[in-house]
Amino acid sequence: MFGRFRHKDEVFYGTVNGNTVTSQEYAFTEYELSDLEVLAPSHPTKIVCVGLNYHDHAAELGLSVPDEPILFIKPPSAVIGHHGKVIYPKISKRVDHEAELAIVIGKKCKNITYDRAYDVIAGFTCFNDVTARDLQTRDGQWTRAKSFDTFAPVGPFVVPVADFDPENASIVCRVNGDVVQDSNISNMIFDVPYLIEFISSIMTLEVGDIIATGTPPGVGELHTGDIVEVEIEGIGTLINEVA
Repeated sequence: MFGRFRHKDEVFYGTVNGNTVTSQEYAFTEYELSDLEVLAPSHPTKIVCVGLNYHDHAAELGLSVPDEPILFIKPPSAVIGHHGKVIYPKISKRVDHEAELAIVIGKKCKNITYDRAYDVIAGFTCFNDVTARDLQTRDGQWTRAKSFDTFAPVGPFVVPVADFDPENASIVCRVNGDVVQDSNISNMIFDVPYLIEFISSIMTLEVGDIIATGTPPGVGELHTGDIVEVEIEGIGTLINEVA
């Protein structure tokens, strides 16, 4: 797996092997993971998010399964990494967690067919689609509620396509150690290749762009001081504090 790190004034991508990180940019220098700041593993031009993409989440809400993916965009200014702090906006009275599997794009692409989808994917990581639920309800559309700075925690690292099964892995969200979301990505309505084909038919995907693939049931409220974790089997755990 690989990630993006800061050591003093240097920011670099590195390969993670246990507690050791090997820089991919600075003459393969090795660092102890504990000596590095873990940054968001991708620097996207956009984050394309999918709404209502789990069968069990649709059932929870009493909604019909959509005929095609429901899309919205988060800005890159919302991105934070592992252990970054989610800032609770003063304007909101209700902020929720949404644990998600994220696809990281590895090649600039457009109009990718289903059978070629994995050719353009760099790998997979964890994502939290933090949402100001009261503003989402008030506005009737999702841009403001989803777009606050710090509302797109992602990481900690990216697992390459060859090392992850995007059809069967548990996805769990914990708040202060308590499990609040618990499902499997096999419950997704539209799978990874379908999403790549659908989204790339609309817009060009750039290297580093993120596709957040939707959340399972159990989304719920966060409060200042909470520790929220998104854990995906085979990837790891993304941890953030609400401040």
